[in-house]
Amino acid sequence: MALENAPDEVKLAVDLIMLLEENKLPVETVLAALAIVQRDFEKKRSEEEKN
Repeated sequence: MALENAPDEVKLAVDLIMLLEENKLPVETVLAALAIVQRDFEKKRSEEEKN
């Protein structure tokens, strides 16, 4: 499957992977940051569902 035909979440994931790899960050730092991002977006989703 060509990336241009991929779902938006796959495109975003590829962009994020490239960004993180280009910055040569330690794997543990990246995973910790992604956990923070996930919690933040889950909180936003929960707040949106209440409205």
